[in-house]
Amino acid sequence: MSNEFDVKELTDRYMAQWNEPDAATRSKLIRDLWAVDGIQVLVDPPEEIREAAANLSFPVPPLEVRGHDAMEARVTRAYEMFIEPGHSFVPAGEVSILLANVVAVGWSMVTADGGVVGGGMDVLAIDDDGKIRTDHQFIGAV
Repeated sequence: MSNEFDVKELTDRYMAQWNEPDAATRSKLIRDLWAVDGIQVLVDPPEEIREAAANLSFPVPPLEVRGHDAMEARVTRAYEMFIEPGHSFVPAGEVSILLANVVAVGWSMVTADGGVVGGGMDVLAIDDDGKIRTDHQFIGAV
């Protein structure tokens, strides 16, 4: 992959997939943005999930989705939970280029009036075709 990929364009497309109201457009955004076997790992699951795992004597698992269909289900559910009620996801701070094909994207979840109600950071590894191969998501990391 070229060291010259457009970080701003990647970030804009990444944010757009989460905020897109039209299901067909959202699906196309995901398929254009992600590698076919791309994976998103939620590194620090919510407390309820950690407690449920601990109650079953399981170590705290990272959660992951793999492939376009699973990613589409993940993004759609996040849309239903957060965007439909009136929030949006926006970039927070500058994108950090960690390696030639790895970037860290900070983000905030904001209300309609711009109040920040959540956030995190995603570390994206980009493949030779310019698509996301892996995404390690850290909630609350910003």
